[in-house]
Amino acid sequence: MDKQSTLGFVLIALVLMVWMWYSTPAPQPAKQDAQSTQSVRRDSATARQTVAPQQAAQAAETPQAADNTFGKYFTQAAAGTERIITVETDQYIAELSTKGGLIKKWTLKKYNTWDQHPVQLVEESKGGDFSLLFNTEDGKQVNTRTLYTTTNAPSGRVVLSGTDAVTIDFAIAAGTGSIVKRFTFTNDTYNVNVDLKFLNMQSIIANYEYQVMWENGIRFAEHNSYEEAKVALGYSFAGGELTEIDAADEGVTPTSNTSGATDWVASRTKYFAVALLSNDKKASGAYMEGRHIPAPNGGLIKQYGIALKIPFKNGAEESTSLSLYLGPLEYQPIKAYDRELEKIISLGWSWIRPITMFLFIPLFNMLHLFISNYGLVIIVFSILIKVLLHPLTKKSLDSMRKMQKLQPIMEELKVKFKDDPNAMNVQTMKLYKDYGVNPAGGCLPMLLQMPILFALYALFASAIELRQAPFIWWITDLSVPDVMISLPFSVPLLGNFLSGLTLAMGVTMFLQQKMTVTDPRQAQMVWMMPIMFTVMFNNLPSGLNLYYLVFNLLSIGQQYYVNKKHGDEPLQKVPQKKGAGNGWMEKLAKQLPQQPKK
Repeated sequence: MDKQSTLGFVLIALVLMVWMWYSTPAPQPAKQDAQSTQSVRRDSATARQTVAPQQAAQAAETPQAADNTFGKYFTQAAAGTERIITVETDQYIAELSTKGGLIKKWTLKKYNTWDQHPVQLVEESKGGDFSLLFNTEDGKQVNTRTLYTTTNAPSGRVVLSGTDAVTIDFAIAAGTGSIVKRFTFTNDTYNVNVDLKFLNMQSIIANYEYQVMWENGIRFAEHNSYEEAKVALGYSFAGGELTEIDAADEGVTPTSNTSGATDWVASRTKYFAVALLSNDKKASGAYMEGRHIPAPNGGLIKQYGIALKIPFKNGAEESTSLSLYLGPLEYQPIKAYDRELEKIISLGWSWIRPITMFLFIPLFNMLHLFISNYGLVIIVFSILIKVLLHPLTKKSLDSMRKMQKLQPIMEELKVKFKDDPNAMNVQTMKLYKDYGVNPAGGCLPMLLQMPILFALYALFASAIELRQAPFIWWITDLSVPDVMISLPFSVPLLGNFLSGLTLAMGVTMFLQQKMTVTDPRQAQMVWMMPIMFTVMFNNLPSGLNLYYLVFNLLSIGQQYYVNKKHGDEPLQKVPQKKGAGNGWMEKLAKQLPQQPKK
């Protein structure tokens, strides 16, 4: 490995270190006893907050203040008896309340929390979610979450199967008028169609606008709340532009109040999301508000209240049609909306997303059709990537082998032209040209792997398919680090544990460096790079480390084959083609100061 290759590896390592420092979450306790674990989850739940209706109402630009009473129009709906209606599909179990027509619980049947309880997305402690907010002509602000409704829902549990669907109405009486919220549940989707009707409300609703709100975000479900909060964001999409808010700073309440034709507004955690989509394109804006809530043991909760603003035109009958998505961040179901909703899925930076979306996700899905274990899918994927990069890697190995054989000649040039650096550079370029050596060839494949590495990190860190997906032995979740050894202390960058796959990857990198580095002056590279990469990769998803481990093993095999087959070949000059001289090395040589003729 020559100086150029060494410099390339060091620069790559520096880029990775900066990236890891930015991306790696704060280390969490690797192991807790059951009692303290449950305490953390209870405290985290207690720390969650509700976005105040008063703040959401600012989007309606109303001068009225919030009031605890509803005035003369809603006295009939202000009291009543709550009844729970349960709808069960193949995907979830939903519990709805006649108080406010709210969704009180939304339990996913195919996903568990980190401690193996069914994922429940709604903040039940806040009474549920999905209400309406508006101002009335008598100066009151009304949030329908506390108003009692009448319903056509049957008693007992409604169970759907196959292509079944059911429609449930909740009606709020308002003087001589009423508000009807109609849910249409379909068995084979996480989406719920919601139709809103305002009948004879033209003398009641003021300010020509109302809001459809999801106030409390969705519940966290992962062990490391800090890591989950890191990707928890609020989004709105209006006029072809995506707006994002991040409650990243404690004591700061980020808000967004947009106007104009709006497609949707959404909130997400690491693997789950809630989205309100305007089916009839009537939404005239969106409001979002974030909360940054510290949790015990260095944890963090970030929540986002979201709302669609719908114009009210003072008609005797006003209506709008919405879609409510409440479920996993699976690419295909989200993409099916075809309204840019897939932008809420973390698939890497803008120049990385196409690799993840159009190459990795389809390839992983195709391989998973034949291979049930995602660890084996990653191994097969590593082999395919290695085969794809084989021609380039072969050229790189040939170039590095030639560079090693040129070392004695280059040493002679250094001695001969020790007092004339310019002449030495000219002769070195000529030497490279004569023997057909690309000095940057050794690190080029590594550079080309960087987009793949970044895309894989984005995929493994966000793909819900890999969430809690086991491989073998202690590797029970390919989306998080595989903790093989817990440490009683924390090391900067490394954390408070050692990953088995990362250690194995470091060993393979050491063996690869041993086979590659032959210059005694660069012997430190043999151990420096493996240690550096082991530290940087220790906190990364085990799926990514499995990919890199397999890739390194294949590279070792390829290096062994090249060394055995070509190791004894004599170094030969490359025949120069007639008219050659416009290559990049010739152009570089022309830029160097020429040695004066004697």
